[in-house]
Amino acid sequence: MTDLDDRTIAVPAAAIADAQAQFAGRANDLIEAVIAALRTVHDPEIPVNIYDLGLIYRIAPDHQGAVEIDMTLTAPGCPVAGEMMNWVRTAVSDVDGIKSVKVNLVFDPPWDKSKMSEDVQLELGLL
Repeated sequence: MTDLDDRTIAVPAAAIADAQAQFAGRANDLIEAVIAALRTVHDPEIPVNIYDLGLIYRIAPDHQGAVEIDMTLTAPGCPVAGEMMNWVRTAVSDVDGIKSVKVNLVFDPPWDKSKMSEDVQLELGLL
């Protein structure tokens, strides 16, 4: 057994920057694919996908193929909350490169119509 606590590994800054840029590029592509998958999930009470409705607060992929999603509901007492989380998990699991999906239900900040995209607000006659 070797104790490595007193050793230093020198990695050129350019190599680190290249690796970070490659991961950032892959992460952006993955996030776009996740968003496309989320747009296939619709709120059963409002004929709009959950992404453009503003129910998705955070999409956080990692370099190992895991993605964590924070989402909310239009109302805390939504009768299909558990089902909707499963719909999200299933849709995102089908994205190439995704190995695991964790969906967190959050209520802070509370959802309101300002979270909807402008296109959705126009479509629903709210603007």
